[in-house]
Amino acid sequence: MTQLRIADVARLLAVSDDTVRRWVASGALSAGADGAGRKVIDGRELARFAGERAPGVPEPVGLTSSARNRFVGLVTKVTRDTVMAQVELQCGPYRVVSLMSSEAADELGLEPGVVATASIKSTNVVIEVPEEKS
Repeated sequence: MTQLRIADVARLLAVSDDTVRRWVASGALSAGADGAGRKVIDGRELARFAGERAPGVPEPVGLTSSARNRFVGLVTKVTRDTVMAQVELQCGPYRVVSLMSSEAADELGLEPGVVATASIKSTNVVIEVPEEKS
């Protein structure tokens, strides 16, 4: 069973340690103690908590899509050549990079400061987990 310390939970949810402690004190998030007596959050409990609080991204008006992974963000950089463009978005704590034709980037008006949504659908997603410490 995965147990996460307060600082790790705060880092994963992009909040302060104090915010996590307030959630625990209010009963919104359950905590226990590890073998050393430190306060820890069960990984399944954190998944439930995070899922309940995840903001939904509305479907664009007039469009439907099979892509379920949408990240709203701010365009921070667009690098173009005559054929291709590399577009970088900052979506919360995450940097999302897209490669597209320069023509598409121009048609979408992608420039730094534009709010855009990255819709991601992939048949190949790599998931990594840290090694267990003994």
